[in-house]
Amino acid sequence: MDTKASLPHINVDYFEELTGEIPASDPTGVSGIGDRIQALRKEKGFSIEELSKITGFTTELLSKIETREVMPQLGTVMKLSKALEAAIGGLISGEGDKPYAIMRMGEQKTISRSTAQGGQQQLYIYKGLAAEVKGRHMEPLLVKLTESAQKETSQHDGEEFIYVLQGTVVLEIGSERHELSPGDSVYYSSTTPHWLTAKSDTATILAVLYNQ
Repeated sequence: MDTKASLPHINVDYFEELTGEIPASDPTGVSGIGDRIQALRKEKGFSIEELSKITGFTTELLSKIETREVMPQLGTVMKLSKALEAAIGGLISGEGDKPYAIMRMGEQKTISRSTAQGGQQQLYIYKGLAAEVKGRHMEPLLVKLTESAQKETSQHDGEEFIYVLQGTVVLEIGSERHELSPGDSVYYSSTTPHWLTAKSDTATILAVLYNQ
């Protein structure tokens, strides 16, 4: 028997040490996205009604995002960044001022969380890995997904890369459904309708978003 073949292809304990525990809630940093969206909308001279027409989101949803009643999903933020002509990273974790960033494990901070459009169920929380970089077009994130019974399909400009670190992830993309385990990855155009959730309980992924 080949002992190498019997070894697991991924060391789960290593990734537990890498990612650390992303807390279920974090009172710091989670309100910044709504604040930044509102500030940028006003800077651009858009009313909520005008932004609604551009994005297709209801004025009720946009108002709840700005007042922190709803924490937007990443696809929603990417669509808003396009409408507001802003880099995705600037809305998610703010504008940086450095040419590069080295993120030590102990320095990772939860920057936001996302809820369903009703604002009741928390869908995922994430840590930014490059918030200090100025003018970035990619946004690398550590994301903790939770199991969601409510499907909210996303479709927007851009590209996404997902690498599963822990748990099992369900990806529905187009008309196909896939289950991804630790070590699995997927790269797709965000213009294809997609939905991502943990199969059960929670899952942790590395996500890289690109939206120029």
